[in-house]
Amino acid sequence: MIKQPTAAAGLRLRNMIESPAPPPPRDYVHYQHTDACSLSRWTAKESYQFMNARPWQKVNDFYLDVVNGRRSLSELFAKEDGKDYRFSFSEIAARIWKWEGKPYGSKFPLKYAVHYGAEVVEDCGKPELVSVPAPDRTGRWARVTFRILLSYHGNSFDGWQKQPGLNTVQGLIERSLGKFVDEKKAQLLKEKKSPIEGCALVAGRTDKGVTALEQVCSFYTWRKDVKAMDIEDAINGAAPGKIRAISVSQVSREFHPNFSAKWRHYFYIFPFNDENVDEASQCKKNVLDSDVSGDGQCGEHFGEENSGDEIDDYDHTGQRTGNKPISFEVSHVNQLLQQLEGKLLSFRMFARDTKASRNIASVVSADKTETCGPPTECFVFHARAAEAYLLSTKDGTSTRTMCVELVANRFLRKMVRVLVATAIREAAAGADEDALLKLMDATCRRATAPPAPPDGLCLVDVGYTEFEKKYCLIP
Repeated sequence: MIKQPTAAAGLRLRNMIESPAPPPPRDYVHYQHTDACSLSRWTAKESYQFMNARPWQKVNDFYLDVVNGRRSLSELFAKEDGKDYRFSFSEIAARIWKWEGKPYGSKFPLKYAVHYGAEVVEDCGKPELVSVPAPDRTGRWARVTFRILLSYHGNSFDGWQKQPGLNTVQGLIERSLGKFVDEKKAQLLKEKKSPIEGCALVAGRTDKGVTALEQVCSFYTWRKDVKAMDIEDAINGAAPGKIRAISVSQVSREFHPNFSAKWRHYFYIFPFNDENVDEASQCKKNVLDSDVSGDGQCGEHFGEENSGDEIDDYDHTGQRTGNKPISFEVSHVNQLLQQLEGKLLSFRMFARDTKASRNIASVVSADKTETCGPPTECFVFHARAAEAYLLSTKDGTSTRTMCVELVANRFLRKMVRVLVATAIREAAAGADEDALLKLMDATCRRATAPPAPPDGLCLVDVGYTEFEKKYCLIP
């Protein structure tokens, strides 16, 4: 007599038959560099470990002070000639509205420049561009648009973009703007059982951990009784010490913080693991971890004890080839970055979490091809690196750092962080000055390093006039 399978056994058998087979394990393959430095170049895992093993808390504390107006970026370079150029960033920003605003007591907009560590206020000599709608206009012509200049501490938020259950900058800003929406929009939100919030457009979304000193966003409403000072007070009361509205001004309705921008200005602080240094020895060091190892070679080497978390989309094998020095000269990083200046290049190899590039043609038919994906070309106005020293206000010690400054018309997702990490990797490997340019032609993003930690990155400002070198901190 043949036993019939029970109902539970039959259900399990049917589920096994209907359920798809588990996907095969992913095969992580190292990118095969063919240049002379291929054996000295770090793997992705080694690069990740090196970049993260830094005193990032010191950088976070510094950025928090800058956001709150207690310190400024210029003080990183303030001691070279014995003078103290430290200005409060809030003192400059409170008087300067770079595009369509106006400084207190003036009818012309001003711009600020930083030259050899000193911030200089300059008159543009152009009439202000504020546009107030005519009383007889209706619809979109009658709406009032406000430009909001924000400063926020990246380590206090989960990035800019609003996401459910996360503490994001956009979420906080839009909740603060909810009291200023017009009645019609408020009623529509109530009918949808949605929270009454404003809608904020931004010049560029920042990732979790990335600080912004002069982020630009905009908000519009059809209410005529909304005042700029009320918006500023609402934002400043939302999360004191973490986010600050530097200024709020009414602008023309054509203004768009993203599409109207002509350049973005980023700054990255990379702290070294040197012991505390005094002023006498500050200018004598320019090489990372320049201890002499037991075999007489300069610099530390990766050993088997340097194990860490595995990196998604990179190598999971921990493959190493011999000893790899991790000493590098800041001047070498500067030379690598300078090769990018004044060129329109496709940075698709330096982007992350983006779709296929528009620069890559796909075949539609025998006689037709078309491109797909977002654009990846960026024009870099300024790309420099310099050594600086970060003074701790807690114990008075000084931390040696490398500062990287990048200005371009646009940046791809995580592009700055990948550029910084890759430039450091190539400098440590002793690559040629055009190494970053050669990586533009790579066939796989594994050719570049994993993104550097977000703690060191800061959006300095966004420009709506033609770029000039005098705006930069590093000449």
